[in-house]
Amino acid sequence: MTPGQPIGMGLDGGDLVIVLTGLSVLLLGIALIYGVFRRDRLGPRIDAVVGRGESRGASATAARSRHQARGLEIMRWVVQSLRLMRGRQAARVKERLVHAGYRSKDAVIVYLFSKLALPAVALGLAFIMLYEVRPIELPAIANILACLMAGLVGSYVPDAIVRRATKKRRHSISKALPDGLDLMVICAEAGYSLDAALHRVAQEIRVSSPELADELGLTTFELGFAADRGQSLDNLSARIGLPGIQSLAATLKQTEKLGTPLANALRVLSAELRDERMLRAEEKASRLPAIMTVPLIVFVLPALFVVVLGPAVLQIVDMFGKM
Repeated sequence: MTPGQPIGMGLDGGDLVIVLTGLSVLLLGIALIYGVFRRDRLGPRIDAVVGRGESRGASATAARSRHQARGLEIMRWVVQSLRLMRGRQAARVKERLVHAGYRSKDAVIVYLFSKLALPAVALGLAFIMLYEVRPIELPAIANILACLMAGLVGSYVPDAIVRRATKKRRHSISKALPDGLDLMVICAEAGYSLDAALHRVAQEIRVSSPELADELGLTTFELGFAADRGQSLDNLSARIGLPGIQSLAATLKQTEKLGTPLANALRVLSAELRDERMLRAEEKASRLPAIMTVPLIVFVLPALFVVVLGPAVLQIVDMFGKM
């Protein structure tokens, strides 16, 4: 549309631009006047909404807690009815959950109930998909095997979750342990006792490694109330299960028993852990060429063959085509 082209009602393009510009200026002025002279009702409104939000949040939290408690009661009743908490298996499960960081008394119940419920749920879903929905037609034996495989996968899901949590937690602790030992050396040289040093280190590394900070804080609590301090250090080693933590617990027990200087022992242990971490990094680097062999063969060599042999193949095809 050109500025002089009529658009109806006696207006052309230029007149339309002028009208729209005037309306925009008018609306902008109204907005400015309303913003300047309006009453400040937003503050009381926000306070009222926040107050209601807090009350609603508290009620929602309470309702959620009641639902969780009811669900835990059902899980506990099922597990106790089947007598799954007895025997050595429950003790081993509890130890695995502690290594993963699940120290709650209900963690074993949730784990055992999940081991029972997830296979049944997966089996039911697979049965519905294969026999009711039927996205693809399969033989009867294939449907049966698929249902059994779904149940088997459902039974391994809790183990996979616990194993992944344990691996992640141990990696975080092993990564932060040398720095934590250096901080303990500084605290010991400053005249801190063992309890005070552990407490201060737990506060300092809480941002970088919450897992190690929680374990050191729990150990500090046990050292303050337990009659046998060596048992508290053994509990630290058992909760994590890392060789570095086991060496730390043994070193602290030795300093408690024999009265050896704490700073010197921790400095030596920190140097050993750093050397061990460097050796693991060098070992991974030495395995890298063997790991990269298969990707090179699968992805790089075909492209290299095409680049090198492609022109020769094209020339041979042209030569035979001219014959």
